[in-house]
Amino acid sequence: MKEREAVIITGLVLFLSLFWLGFLVHRSPRFAGSLWGGVLGVSGAMLMLVPLAYLVVKRVKSLKQAVTRRVSMRTLLAGHIYAGVLGPILVLVHTGHKFESPLGIALTSMTIIVVLSGFIGRYLMGRISQEIKEKRSILDGLNSSYQETLERLRTCCAAKSVQLQPFTGFFSRLLGRPFFSMQEQEMDTMSIGLRAVRLSDAIADLEYAIRTHDTIKHVFSLWLKIHITLSMVLYALLALHVWAAVHFGLRWFS
Repeated sequence: MKEREAVIITGLVLFLSLFWLGFLVHRSPRFAGSLWGGVLGVSGAMLMLVPLAYLVVKRVKSLKQAVTRRVSMRTLLAGHIYAGVLGPILVLVHTGHKFESPLGIALTSMTIIVVLSGFIGRYLMGRISQEIKEKRSILDGLNSSYQETLERLRTCCAAKSVQLQPFTGFFSRLLGRPFFSMQEQEMDTMSIGLRAVRLSDAIADLEYAIRTHDTIKHVFSLWLKIHITLSMVLYALLALHVWAAVHFGLRWFS
């Protein structure tokens, strides 16, 4: 997410996370069934269907091609995010902080869980991907500097530079620090040897960090499946709630 968008969405998610606690100081049992309560409920439910439409468009190739001719996927994603937060907020306002029925409590709980899972997952995935990209860029620079240092060692002291060659792998660099420390005193160009030690340490640290981030990213790839599953449960509860409202009567018309 862009910085401005991230700030707005974060603020809305925080508001959603705290708003439901309003039942501690305020309850309006009849508001959900009133005219304005119904308008907010229907509006929120319609907005909550936008993420479902995005999910369908994203995964149906022919539909995706037709839609993206007019609207980019980035714009659709932004709509998915905003609607996925604003819809639940309107739905929570619609409740009037009346959480008494098991269905209402389940629907409210699942709404908050889905929003939080979507927000946290997207934010962390974005941050992890960005950090991996930055670290790979830094790693490329360090590897280039390391190779340049080896070339300088070949020029100044060919025999010693050959001894450095085995320490070019990830685990080799971790195990090579004691070797480098002993060999530094024997080198005529100690400053170059010390630079090689520091570069090898930095490269090993970055490679370890990248591997860790890759592992976390792989784990978070399961997040999307979990988020979609939770969303389907939410839509099922929402459909049941709408059916119950219609079945037991729309009180604002009575």
